[in-house]
Amino acid sequence: MLDSLNIEWGDLFWPSAVLVIGFALYQILQKFFSLSKNKNTNVVLQRQLTNIVFILLLIIIFVIALPIKDSLKNQIIGLIGIVLSASIALSSATFLGNIMAGIWLRSVRNFRMGDFIEVKDMFGRVSGRGLLHTELQDIDRDLITLPNLFLATNPVTVMHSDGTIISTQLSLGYDVDHTVVEPILLKAAEEAELEKPFVYIESLGDYSISYKVHGLAKDISTTLSARSKLNKCVLDALHQGNIEIVSPTFMNQRQVNEQTFIPKERRPSPSSRQHPEDTRPEDVIFDKADKASKLDEMKQQHEKLQERLEQTKEAIKNAENDDEKAKLKARFENLETREKQMKAFLDEKSKDLSREGKESSSD
Repeated sequence: MLDSLNIEWGDLFWPSAVLVIGFALYQILQKFFSLSKNKNTNVVLQRQLTNIVFILLLIIIFVIALPIKDSLKNQIIGLIGIVLSASIALSSATFLGNIMAGIWLRSVRNFRMGDFIEVKDMFGRVSGRGLLHTELQDIDRDLITLPNLFLATNPVTVMHSDGTIISTQLSLGYDVDHTVVEPILLKAAEEAELEKPFVYIESLGDYSISYKVHGLAKDISTTLSARSKLNKCVLDALHQGNIEIVSPTFMNQRQVNEQTFIPKERRPSPSSRQHPEDTRPEDVIFDKADKASKLDEMKQQHEKLQERLEQTKEAIKNAENDDEKAKLKARFENLETREKQMKAFLDEKSKDLSREGKESSSD
């Protein structure tokens, strides 16, 4: 068969040597990744990419070493290039789309680290931003990874940094006049520390009237607590106004003494006094997003510090006398020390934040 192809046994030495050397190098490469497995959390991805590149190069070198005509070698290498290009073109459409979407989102700057955003049915605080994805921390403290292309092609609601409207809805029977209900709901919103409260009558149902009370919450970091507090204040205000919050259907089915379902006021127990409402649920729910927001602010401070370094460096060049130059050099050294310390701190905190909530086993 070799004679029919005009190939001698000696011509197979180099192709065989390429395969043997390639196999040996591949085993060494796998051993290297096995030894460094516990040192690098991205070792799986690095190993896969390295294996693909290594095998591709081995195939090309093997084809070059084959004892065949140069024209046939070029055709085989060209075919490999066509297959590789087609594979990359088909698989990289979404990949490149996410990169372009990430660049677009950063240029638009409609939200930043720590902001509350809502997209479709997902709500949370931005806890991480990358070129391919954006990470949200939801109200269950879980982390949601969203492709940037998804955010670029869907409406994104960003909570206003100066405050947002908090609201709650309830239904009351037609036996209660709305002129009595509205002032009570407004008072409840004020007691919940909401600004500029207002009340809407949402709908007139068959059995009840639907009310919705709104108020402006200035501190957006406590939106969950503000909603809960508003609900508590509405309950207390309506019960103090002797207005019963219960469906008319339930009222029509009473059978014993027409009992009124309003809880009696009671003094707080000593145990409840020992646990004031100082602990905000947002501190636990959005802990990573809060850290990301503070880290982003520190990065901005670091950029300003770098600008001061450049300005001081220019001032040293333009100093008029030695005394002024000496003072500027001392200031420059002080700023440079602070900049290096801040950079090291930011690098460490960025690594810790990227690993938070994503620790994997050593498998």
